[in-house]
Amino acid sequence: MQDEKKRSAFLRPGWWQEIRYRLRGIPHTREHLFSTMGVARDADLIDEDTLQMMRRVIEVSDLQVEQVMVSRGQMVTVDVEQTLEEVLPVITESAHSRFPVTDGDKDGVVGILLAKDLLHRQQQSEGHGLPWAALLRPAVFIPESKRLNVLLQEFRDSRNHMAIVVNEYGSVVGLITIEDVLEQIVGNIEDEHDIDGAAGMVLRRGSDFCVIKAMLPVESFNQIYGFELDPLEYDTMGGLVTDALGHVPRRGETITFDQFTAEVLSADSRRPRLLRITLSPADETPAE
Repeated sequence: MQDEKKRSAFLRPGWWQEIRYRLRGIPHTREHLFSTMGVARDADLIDEDTLQMMRRVIEVSDLQVEQVMVSRGQMVTVDVEQTLEEVLPVITESAHSRFPVTDGDKDGVVGILLAKDLLHRQQQSEGHGLPWAALLRPAVFIPESKRLNVLLQEFRDSRNHMAIVVNEYGSVVGLITIEDVLEQIVGNIEDEHDIDGAAGMVLRRGSDFCVIKAMLPVESFNQIYGFELDPLEYDTMGGLVTDALGHVPRRGETITFDQFTAEVLSADSRRPRLLRITLSPADETPAE
C-alpha cells in the first residue's frame, strides 16, 4: 500500500519539475513563496510594507468584484430627469469625479457623468441652457463574479475607471472603480477629504460644516465632533435624521438639533444617502 502511494506521487503531472524546484530552492507553492518573501524581509532585502504589498498583489487574483464593490445602497447617482441646479450640489458636495446616471431607478443606469466634462461644458457655455445629459459616457457593466486581476487589466486596456456591477438577473448591485481595485494592492487610498477613523464616510467642507454619508455610525460621529448622541437609540446618522423627521427624508429637507443642523442632500425612496451637517455656533440656541 505504501509503495502504491509512492508510485502515485511520482506519476502525478509536474512531479519532476517540483523536485527540480525543491532542489534549486525555487518556491513551488504559494505558501512556499510567501515563506521565501518572509525570509527576504528578515534579511532586510525588502521592508514590511513591500512584503505586504507583494502578498496583496498575489492574493488579488482570489478576490471577486462583489467582495470589494460599493454596494447599491451607497451609490451616489444622479437622475437624467434632474435639472442642472439639482445635479451640481450632489457633484460638489460628494467630492466624487464620476457619477452613474439613472433613468428612474438604480437598475436603469444609462451612462456615466464625469464632473470634469460637466464643468468644462458649463465654462464654455457660461451655464446657459446646458444640456448636461448629452455629456454622458457609456456605462460598462460587469458581473459580480469577475475577478479583480481581470478587471484591473480591463480598466487599463479600456482606460475606463468605473464599472457598474450587476447580478445574474441583470439588476444593479453596486459599482466599482479602479481605485477600489488598487486599494486591494497598495492599501487604503485617502484624499484630502477623508478623515481618519470614519472610513471615508465623512467629507470635511469647511470649518463650520461638513458632508457625511448617511450610513456613518452615530458613535463615529460622536468621536469626530465630541457630541453625545445616543448610539444605542440610533445606529447611523441617517437613522437619526429619519426618526427626527418622522418619515423617509426627501432631498432638500432640513432638521435642526441642539448642536447642528442636518440637510438632506441625496435620498432615495427608502433612505437618505448624503447629509450636510452645519455646526451650530456655541452661543446660538437652535429654534424650537
